[in-house]
Amino acid sequence: MADDLQDRVQRLEDILEIQQLFIDYGHHLDAGDFEAYASLFANEGEVLLGPLGRAKGRDQIRSLMETALDGAVGTSFHVISSPMIALRGDTATSDVMWTVVHRKEDGHPSLSMIGRHRDELVREDGRWRFLKRRGFVDIPSAMS
Repeated sequence: MADDLQDRVQRLEDILEIQQLFIDYGHHLDAGDFEAYASLFANEGEVLLGPLGRAKGRDQIRSLMETALDGAVGTSFHVISSPMIALRGDTATSDVMWTVVHRKEDGHPSLSMIGRHRDELVREDGRWRFLKRRGFVDIPSAMS
């Protein structure tokens, strides 16, 4: 019985940590903290963001986002929602939606685009990290 309870608590802790990973991803991206953003990935982590680019390893991931979002920090905000997480010991997969709200020149919000990430996650050094994050755009950018 104690093992069952311990397993259930561990599962809940894992799910909550992975959900926080999604929130931190959007927060660091919107704040332009690309060092913290890259730290959310495993040492051999990879990001594949379609036309925005792809990168492997924390240094390349940081550099990609610095280049891709040059001058755009503070003008868009990510809303992360609908996470689906499948745990498998020290690995997991997930599917999570994101919505980008853009601040127009007049200060008013504009729904920019909607998409999702499909992830492979790994527990590395005791923490959940993105091993591979694939981005998909379901509704293209209104800013193009």
